[in-house]
Amino acid sequence: MPARDKPALRLSPGAGSAILSELFADSPRDAGWTGFVLAQVAPARPLLWIQERMAILEGGRVHAAGLGPLAAELIHVEARDAKAALWAMEEGLRCPALGGVIGELWGDPQALDFTATRRLAVAAEKSGVACWLVRLQGSANLSGARERWRLGSAPSETHSFDPKAPGSPRWDAELFRSRRRLPGRWVVGREPPNLLPVAAEPGDRALGQWQRRTG
Repeated sequence: MPARDKPALRLSPGAGSAILSELFADSPRDAGWTGFVLAQVAPARPLLWIQERMAILEGGRVHAAGLGPLAAELIHVEARDAKAALWAMEEGLRCPALGGVIGELWGDPQALDFTATRRLAVAAEKSGVACWLVRLQGSANLSGARERWRLGSAPSETHSFDPKAPGSPRWDAELFRSRRRLPGRWVVGREPPNLLPVAAEPGDRALGQWQRRTG
């Protein structure tokens, strides 16, 4: 199927679904996932951002001044370990007033098992709050997350006035597991003109059916 015929992945404020999404950064030093997530958060509602201590040491602490309009409603929590971070995430997801919950964990902590992710997924769906579990240097082991992504930074768009200046940011986003749509890979930006549609359309059809219909 030609890429130009496939629907685009669109990121817009408030577009984050009320599910648990698990994100794997290409590198602990690549914070490209941050822009991907924040582009989906509604700025009018509080954002709960929880960082495990090791995630802060390896990836850096949240700098509110760089969050734009989201900074005013930011609630930042520094957790001593993964167990404390998961507890804070689940408690936050019980509050439907939040615009989203982000949790950053380092590595493959023992506390992060299928049961823990399943609890987060159920809590997100009950409250209607989107949740992003960010894995830095983690393995894609068993998880209850509804969607699982691999994310990295991609070259920015060409600047419309200065070709030597950086343009709008873009991300290399691979959806490798989902219960709502077919896996695929996107190079995606914030504005519709920047979107490069290279992924499958949403749906719950079997892959063979989708290929026969579009072949």
